[in-house]
Amino acid sequence: MTNPGGHPLNVLLTFDVEIWCSGWDDIDGRFPQAFRRYIHGASQAGNYALPKTLEILNAHGLKGVFFVEPLFAAHFGPEPLAEIVGLIRDAGQEVQLHLHPEWQDESLVPIIENHAAKRQHLFMYDVDEQTALIGHGLRLLNEAGVGEISAFRAGSFACNEDTFTALKRNGIRHDSSLNITMDHSGTGLPAEARRTGSHWIDSTLELPLSVSRGRQGSLRHMQIGACSYEEMVQSIQSAHASGWRYFNVLSHNFEMLVPGTSLPDWVVVKRFTRLCEFLGKHQEKYPTTGFGNGEMTDESPGLALPSTTFSANLKRNAEQGYRRVAQKWAEFRQG
Repeated sequence: MTNPGGHPLNVLLTFDVEIWCSGWDDIDGRFPQAFRRYIHGASQAGNYALPKTLEILNAHGLKGVFFVEPLFAAHFGPEPLAEIVGLIRDAGQEVQLHLHPEWQDESLVPIIENHAAKRQHLFMYDVDEQTALIGHGLRLLNEAGVGEISAFRAGSFACNEDTFTALKRNGIRHDSSLNITMDHSGTGLPAEARRTGSHWIDSTLELPLSVSRGRQGSLRHMQIGACSYEEMVQSIQSAHASGWRYFNVLSHNFEMLVPGTSLPDWVVVKRFTRLCEFLGKHQEKYPTTGFGNGEMTDESPGLALPSTTFSANLKRNAEQGYRRVAQKWAEFRQG
């Protein structure tokens, strides 16, 4: 059966925008360099973090959704967050809320009552704490110049049942925190709610990260750094043929960089560029969209998972092997 509904497949190109100081010791000393690398990624080849991501999207007329993590600003102040938001908004792209709550105990002013211990994942906080953390993230983004925020993604996809109550309390209509390939994502939710495809969880419309099934039956989430170009395109084509309405792809502001460096990872750069070229040429069939583009709808729970071929899986394995060698070389070059 080929696209039984006859409708296009709306592609969500989503980017988690965050900063990591390579640990929690001396974050004040490490932050300036971490900000330059994670946000700008400056090298002799160009700025292959957020600026190059925005450039490639706009070169092909595509819409991106940038889930921005704001809690770091509770420690470092509003200016770095405003710079991130400014880059995205100046490029005409969409900003939504991302949250890594392990920043909360670094806040100069306590956000929650039990703020002393570092707890990494959102599901480690009770419903009132999650409500307060999400609300504070909204305020920080609003102060950085973001208007209405309608969508949320938990850091590391670490949502649980309480997260959806907290989102409702904060008036957030859409969520993208489910990743069924991760056991810790969606803990406490009933089995029928922890699935792929857009669906309602209470009053929140959940749009999970898309997942494909490889030739040998294994599941893989759709992430630029974790899939070959062939796997992504085959999955998009397969989802469209099966009648899916949404296809949700993950990347990060730093995903086109060799881990631990500011050097471009040319394998990932090529993947992302080729994917954008493909989507740019087929916008009528695979339009890119965001959470602020009108009403979204739920999908039938019975649709077949997108699938990929064995050759596409082998291509990814070969590329990942090459990337590991390239990373060692890049680390050697940077000392």
